[in-house]
Amino acid sequence: MRRARSRFRRPALVAACLAAAVSAGGLAPAYATSGASRASGLDHCTGTAPVTCHFDVAPGQYDVRVTLGGAEAGSTSIFGEARRTLLAETSTAAGRTARRSFTVDVRTPEGEPTGPTGTEGLDLTFAGSAPGLASIQIKKARTTTPRVFLLGDSTVCDQAVDPYTGWGQELPQLLKRGVSVANYADSGESSVTYLQNPALFPTVEPQLHRGDLALIQLAHNDKTTDAATYRANLKTLVDRVRARGARPVLVTPIVRRWFNADGTLNNDTALLVNGLGVNHPAVVRELAATERVPLIDLTALTKARVEELGPEASKALYLYDEKRDNTHTSVRGATEFAQFVRNELREQGLLRAELVR
Repeated sequence: MRRARSRFRRPALVAACLAAAVSAGGLAPAYATSGASRASGLDHCTGTAPVTCHFDVAPGQYDVRVTLGGAEAGSTSIFGEARRTLLAETSTAAGRTARRSFTVDVRTPEGEPTGPTGTEGLDLTFAGSAPGLASIQIKKARTTTPRVFLLGDSTVCDQAVDPYTGWGQELPQLLKRGVSVANYADSGESSVTYLQNPALFPTVEPQLHRGDLALIQLAHNDKTTDAATYRANLKTLVDRVRARGARPVLVTPIVRRWFNADGTLNNDTALLVNGLGVNHPAVVRELAATERVPLIDLTALTKARVEELGPEASKALYLYDEKRDNTHTSVRGATEFAQFVRNELREQGLLRAELVR
């Protein structure tokens, strides 16, 4: 979590039309309660910089509406659950407010499927250089609200510990209210283990419905998987996603930051060719073409970006300086790579344009 650097001041006025309360039957507007804090939903929030808000809700999808800003100039970012970025830092001028909304997926465990359970309910953190929260409303989303399920490894997952950040952790901030990200990526998983582990695809599969997307990026840990098995595993995932009425999307893996002397990434380490000679991106591309599955060629997109920056500047995309790690991404790298995914979802018509920031 990024640390806030300056003090937050709650504005004197709040929007009484926005409310959040928890009742035995779930969330309901608190119009009958008294006090500006209750009317604005701020009775669920504590602290100043950052502001933290907790709502006792069951697992599911929730629409969140916030009013940011106040008497003084502010700059606010929103994080939720397991370090997910839900809204990029948003500036407000003194005396002005900005309304934003998004849909968040609340689940257990709240981060990696094989990780700690986390805390029950929905936790939101309002951070940034000068966080300002005027009001907040939480409401159960429609049952028809689509989800973007992420099936992947540690380069995708909701990483629990800073500075590690998966691109799936940064994707929610790029989407608007009306679609949520259900990140079931998990560290260390391959195409083999993702199908076998009960916490992974067997948990995702019954949740899939018509209108949902399932983005599949598995390769980094298929180091000893032969080509036939790797392809068969991906096809199994594709077939079972389709059988549930959802739409599979194959995603080639992000590159490793492993340069040749000429400044290119044209080598097996960078481009995910395993010790058996299996070219993972090539297998994914072929399967997508044969099975007519939408493809996000994240290998090609990340390769171009890393080569564009070069050996020195590209370190900032990964955890080279912090961990000498050329595989896992920093917040910056995860955000840039999530933007590639967002762009492809929009440009290929996989998500409606009005759902994308």
